[in-house]
Amino acid sequence: MIYPSAQAWRDATHKRVLFFGMSGLGKTHLSNMLRESGDWFHYSIDYRIGTRYMGELIADNAKAHAMKVPFLRDLLLTDSIYIGSNITFDNLAPVSTYLGKPGDPDKGGFPIDEYRRRQEQFRHAEIAALQDTAHFITRAGQLYGYPHFVCDTGGSICEWVDGNDPDDPLLNELSRHCLLIHIEGSEAHTKELIRRFDRAPKPMAYQPEFLDAAWDEYLRENNVQADEVDPDAFIRWTYARALAHRQPRYEAMARWGVTITADEVAATLDTDAFETLIAAALARRT
Repeated sequence: MIYPSAQAWRDATHKRVLFFGMSGLGKTHLSNMLRESGDWFHYSIDYRIGTRYMGELIADNAKAHAMKVPFLRDLLLTDSIYIGSNITFDNLAPVSTYLGKPGDPDKGGFPIDEYRRRQEQFRHAEIAALQDTAHFITRAGQLYGYPHFVCDTGGSICEWVDGNDPDDPLLNELSRHCLLIHIEGSEAHTKELIRRFDRAPKPMAYQPEFLDAAWDEYLRENNVQADEVDPDAFIRWTYARALAHRQPRYEAMARWGVTITADEVAATLDTDAFETLIAAALARRT
């Protein structure tokens, strides 16, 4: 770890951290709080994915839908209108909308092969965005003069790394530049995340092997064909399984850094409290 002790962390003039854990436990809350202090550069992996690595795919998808409307088609073909996504730190809907859901096209679903293709595009985009972390650390300091840096990762980072492999290339790269911080939820948090997702299901990224197993099991259990699957029903059915699949992967990643709890995150309201929280986490580890 780049900060081997609590004192080393407190003494560091340039603090660099990376948050990971289930979506909804406070990664972006902490990142926004640090950014708003004025001393921290906030590097959002999901924002980088949507603007740099999938921006063209997202825009082309919107154009493809617009081309089906004669009025919009004529305007596009004459360069009379421009179509693009308005992605912000607080609105990443264009990315999840592009990912979509598999199942019945009449209910907004994609054929499973198209869904897998988009999942693979996202996997490559997220890995590339994570690999850009060191570049943005340099950019944040040299170009903008920020002394501190926070990398706000997506919930699917654990799908592309193996925390049990000491030679994992991506974890080695990230841990060379940032203190990896796992935000851990309780069983109560998990139940609340499932309840929230059930109320408003949204697309997410899956490890390919997990997706294939879940898809095949869903078809068998519900005795349906691929084009008969209700897209929202499938991702609701899959969500709790995805969380259970990810939990040991997060725990393996946690050995590369420190762990704080979602309750501790919720109680952290300023940078001083954050620095104290991370110092305590380092002290527990050492």
